Amino acid sequence: MKVTVQDAEIIKNIEPQQLREYLQSHGWQEDRPFLDNATIWHKQAAEKGEFEILLPSTKDLGDYLPRVREVIETLATSENISNIEILSKFVNDYPNLKIQGFITQLATPNEDKLSGDVTIVCPVFDKLRKITAEFIDHDYILAIKAYQERLPVRCTGDLVKENNIFILKNPRKFQIENI
Repeated sequence: MKVTVQDAEIIKNIEPQQLREYLQSHGWQEDRPFLDNATIWHKQAAEKGEFEILLPSTKDLGDYLPRVREVIETLATSENISNIEILSKFVNDYPNLKIQGFITQLATPNEDKLSGDVTIVCPVFDKLRKITAEFIDHDYILAIKAYQERLPVRCTGDLVKENNIFILKNPRKFQIENI
């Protein structure tokens, strides 16, 4: 089964500079400018032939989303991995993401208020990931209960990737799942 990337919220958060740096570090060669809005890149892949990418120069283009989808598709084909695996290399911010998983770790609670960091393991971009979030007050108490009783949880927040660590900022709608 071939998985395609259709989520515009994910794609619109990918910066052209991230794509450019990835291409440069993975053996792609910048060939030439295309009009004033893009550049053409090439890569020769053993046994697969030559690949070409039209890389947008700015996110302000009307066809930015379909162009980035094409870039992801071409990279996945050239590297023989899934679109989701390619996409996960570029996502640094994903606003309003709903996650569902299990709490696997509780950090030492903060001394000055009822809060603390928790680690939730859940699927993000088709791969199990550890996500750190800080919960306060009632949500923190629920997190402790979920951890102790090994209950699944769900919440919404803004996923940020910093130094290859996923952090859920502004967690909200935290709840223990019914089993």
